[in-house]
Amino acid sequence: MVKNLWILSKDNSLGYENSRLIQECVNQAIDVKLVHPDNFDILVNRDDRKSVIYNGESINLPDLLLCRTGSDTDYFSLSIIRQLERLGIKTANNSYAIERVKDKLYAAQILAQNGLPTPKTMLVKFPIKPVYVEKHIGFPCVVKVITGSFGQGVYLSKDSDSFKDLMELVHSLKPPTSIILQEFISYKPGSDLRVWVVGNKVLGAMLRCSTDGNFKANISRGGKGELFPINKEIEFLAKETARVLDLEIAGIDLLFDKDGYKICEANSAPGFEGFEYFCKQNIAKEVIDYCKNLNKSSHFIYKEKHLKDLNY
Repeated sequence: MVKNLWILSKDNSLGYENSRLIQECVNQAIDVKLVHPDNFDILVNRDDRKSVIYNGESINLPDLLLCRTGSDTDYFSLSIIRQLERLGIKTANNSYAIERVKDKLYAAQILAQNGLPTPKTMLVKFPIKPVYVEKHIGFPCVVKVITGSFGQGVYLSKDSDSFKDLMELVHSLKPPTSIILQEFISYKPGSDLRVWVVGNKVLGAMLRCSTDGNFKANISRGGKGELFPINKEIEFLAKETARVLDLEIAGIDLLFDKDGYKICEANSAPGFEGFEYFCKQNIAKEVIDYCKNLNKSSHFIYKEKHLKDLNY
């Protein structure tokens, strides 16, 4: 049973999600602390329990680390999570899952390898010939930076000319930004589904719709939402996506397609302000309920299996 919990977040202010999670911890008599990656130092030595320093001092470690850094997780943040995992601290999500989901191309590769439906995706390098894009992806196409969230770093190129202009801009950035191209699913542009999964359980689905004619439906961009009925396909795709990406807590985004749905992406630290507001579900309580009873994180299950495969 978890009695002491840290929330790892890069949000300097409490924000909606952190405030709700802290309140739920208080409601359930869990000692909670909001910690920022920049305030940590790590020592690598034999005195493991004193190897984690916060604000210049050794600190008592928690029973569980709830990771809310998401796509902003950098090398330093991952190092903190890994150090705590090495010390036996449970983490949700684990460093392995966070790292693979942060990389949109890698996540798409894993989904495709497991036979799950995704838009056609291509990693590109400069110079990029529009005729090549036309042949393999087609126009319009979606241009994405490798990492990003809340609809940031995602653009729609409607034709060859707009694609050339965008690529000139991207190429001018220093350092150059790695990008992927994706097939544009045009069946219901400007709308998608956000499906919440916690502990292999689908909590609900929200239909998100843009209000300004944009193809991106993120609530953080001013989109609107409503509760959407879950069918077997939605449940299967959401649970399988979370499973193959090793996510215990996930927001899975599905695109409407003429034959059903395609997986847009997965999020390791999804926002839930819009979900709670539009769907009237207590996501914060579901997350803390799961964390409170979490025993062994999937990171250690993976780690032990990986070492066994290597004959260690």
